[in-house]
This record gives sequence, structure tokens and C-alpha cells, in this order.
Amino acid sequence: MDAQHWDDIYRSRDQIFSGNPNPVLVTEITGLPPGQALDVGCGEGADALWLARRGWQVTAVDISEVAIHRAAAAATDIQGRVSWARADLTTTPPPAGAFDLVSIHYFPLRCQPGHTALHGLLDAVAPGGTLLFATHARADLTPREDFDPADYYQADDIARLLDPTWNVLINETRPRAAPALAGTHHTHDTVLRAQRLP
Repeated sequence: MDAQHWDDIYRSRDQIFSGNPNPVLVTEITGLPPGQALDVGCGEGADALWLARRGWQVTAVDISEVAIHRAAAAATDIQGRVSWARADLTTTPPPAGAFDLVSIHYFPLRCQPGHTALHGLLDAVAPGGTLLFATHARADLTPREDFDPADYYQADDIARLLDPTWNVLINETRPRAAPALAGTHHTHDTVLRAQRLP
């Protein structure tokens, strides 16, 4: 799933996603004081825009240049509150300790020996900051010739890798609060919310 793959997906339709923020983000982050946020795999930008409109300063990153251009074009009312960047966070880690929130929603993060890419994202959370991870529950995913759900992190996988500098607040499977994308059968999400100790 390289940049070309994702560019092709975004070029295939004028809009891939609903334009609404992920319900897990809204549920878990409403009430947190705004600060610096990293939106990992921002896609068309709905989460980044929602955060920015609530006072967050957002760094929104995606591997797809097409997605970044589309997201930036929708950001007409929040000038200066979102920095849009095309990057592959699986190979180039974000700055360490720089974010009060690292939000990872439906980002296909492949398990690696040593968990290098994951540790790069975890390290980006500042002391006192929040990690929010949500993905499709593995039971909803169908293996294919080019895709094995077991190759990708679930919330529980990440929770087991957190050291004592983290406080796990939520680690659960819950019903999806939004309809699944057309052609998919995702009925449940796994959600991890953890806070790095100050």
C-alpha cells in the first residue's frame, strides 16, 4: 500500500469518505483542552478540520499527495490551524514529544520486528499527552491474497507494548457508531486511548 496505491484510490472518486469526523475521535477527545495534534493518515481531512475548529493546532499527514491536496482545499475556514504534509510515517517518524494528541484512525500500520514505526508514533506523544488509536476489529476483516489482517496492529497489540510511562484508559472493542463504507462489512472497532504520564 504505497503512495501510488493510495493516490489511485483517491483519484478513483471525487470523495472517498463522508466528510464527517470519526465518531471515536469526537467521543474520546471532546472535553480535552486543545493543544498540538498529529492526525496520522489524515485522508481527506475531516478529523483534522474538526480538531482545528475546536482550537487544536493540527499537523495532518498522509502518504497520498491527492488526499493532502483535497483536504487542504476544504480547509478554507481554518487558515493557519492545520499544517498539511505528505509523508510516510511508517518510514519517517514524526518529531518526538511534540504532540498533545496523536490520533491514528484506520491507519494500516503493519506489525514490524522491533515495532519501529509504532514506536516512532508513540514517541511523538508529549508527556501528559494522549494516544488515540482506532481500527476495524479483526473479526470484521477478510484475508485476501494480498492482505492478512493478522499483519496489522490492533488496539490490544499496542496496549501490550506500552511501558509503565503510559496509563491505558480504554482498550476495547465497540460497535461502529457510523455506517461502514460501501462494499465493506465493518461492524466493530477496536479502540485504544492511553495517556503518557506527565
